[in-house]
Amino acid sequence: MSTPTTPRYPAPDIMNLPDDIKAKVLEVQEKAGFVPNVFLAFARRPAEWRAFFAYHDALMVPESVGRSSGLTKGDREMIVTATSAANKCLYCVVAHGAILRIYEKKPLVADQVAINHRKADITPRQRAMLDFALKVCQHSDEVEDADFVALHAHGFDDEDIWDIAAITAFFGLSNRMASFSGMMPNPEFYLMGRAPKTKPAA
Repeated sequence: MSTPTTPRYPAPDIMNLPDDIKAKVLEVQEKAGFVPNVFLAFARRPAEWRAFFAYHDALMVPESVGRSSGLTKGDREMIVTATSAANKCLYCVVAHGAILRIYEKKPLVADQVAINHRKADITPRQRAMLDFALKVCQHSDEVEDADFVALHAHGFDDEDIWDIAAITAFFGLSNRMASFSGMMPNPEFYLMGRAPKTKPAA
């Protein structure tokens, strides 16, 4: 099996994008210092880009749609990293693993979660969360009331459980789009959050 070193679908030029998408991409570039490849890959179909990122933001930045969530930013990225690994999505494991390391301030956690979350340096609550996320990812037809009871015991309410499942399902779509299209992680992601930033000498 060959793996593409370049994406199967050429990314559009940023300057040729619709104004709303171009503004968002340039905003991300300004903040991150680079443009994550997913932003350009989906931009070849503007309507799908808008729908994808609207749902993404509703789940991953709930404050942007006027709601709160019992999941932390780190929790959400942990779900993405673990389930993307189960789906063997290189792009999402590398990209969201980088964000996870930064949010959790743990340089080893993304690798641990991606390989075996049961041995990772995470809380029992997060372990229960990932147990459920992986069940939704791999065996959603087997979800039962007992799964809700187990999560309630760790302080998750039913809306939090919806979030866990919805993030898992949404990134199941993202994983498959990234994998089939040959989307590769930006090199910048690999080193993010792995070593503490050094402060300049006084």
